[in-house]
Amino acid sequence: MLNEVHAALGTADTSFVVCRDGRDVSRAIKQRTPDLAVLDLQCGSMGAMAVTMDLRLDHSDGRSPLVPVLMLLDRIADVHLAKRSGADGWLVKPLDALRLQLAARSIVQKAPTMEAWTESASH
Repeated sequence: MLNEVHAALGTADTSFVVCRDGRDVSRAIKQRTPDLAVLDLQCGSMGAMAVTMDLRLDHSDGRSPLVPVLMLLDRIADVHLAKRSGADGWLVKPLDALRLQLAARSIVQKAPTMEAWTESASH
């Protein structure tokens, strides 16, 4: 999964901070605010839903900046988790480079909701 994200989103101007444990994401964001957090639903001891909710809570009380979140889901049924946690967008696996690039660009540029990405993934 990590290689797919790097291959799709990596450029000469892009850098990545990889957190293999979801509990490390908040600390990493406080050290260096990213343009986008790409979170896998299944990530170590703290998955994307919990991480996203934690980031939103930290932002609401001023402990961290607002960071847009792209959540990578295992199945269409997980969309409600992405919505409830406050993710800015989501993609259902399997992933491909074009969908990753379009989703990331849409979120960073604050384009409309990711409902369309979910729908296209289910067909």
